[in-house]
Amino acid sequence: MYVDITLHICNYVAGKKNLVFRAWFYFRQGWSTYFAFILAAINTMVTTYYLAIKDVPALKVIFPSFLAYVSILSFIGIPTLVAVGYLHFKRSGAFRAEADISIEVNPYTRRMLENTEILLSLYPKLSEILVKISKNEKLSEKEVEEISNLQNEIKDHMKNQLMKEKNKSSFR
Repeated sequence: MYVDITLHICNYVAGKKNLVFRAWFYFRQGWSTYFAFILAAINTMVTTYYLAIKDVPALKVIFPSFLAYVSILSFIGIPTLVAVGYLHFKRSGAFRAEADISIEVNPYTRRMLENTEILLSLYPKLSEILVKISKNEKLSEKEVEEISNLQNEIKDHMKNQLMKEKNKSSFR
């Protein structure tokens, strides 16, 4: 509960502080992903047709008009580009490398990964305890100690995260 409220407050404050940078980010995403892509595709088709195809009689037979050129190019190009995109994400090491770099350089992603790893170590022990409690069994001293160690590990992790955040904010 406390963490949820803190995250919402931090997101609200960060959103207000960084409004210009957030707008700049969304502008770049919209421009590069959609607008520039469409303009580049149109530019490429117009340029290649009117400079390379229109005046070549052999190619004029295959592409009698600009509309035919766009249709044929779309019919062949779109599936080809979908296949290349699929290969990039699913079959090549390129996307894995991009994801690795993203985690290495993005402190927020790295923090989520670290937090998840800490929590994953806690889940098996919690499920063990739940099974014992559901069977009305007592926890042994060793199990209580393990739980205590896990609690301390999580508290240390949280303290380290807070220290990192405090040190970062003092440099601003």
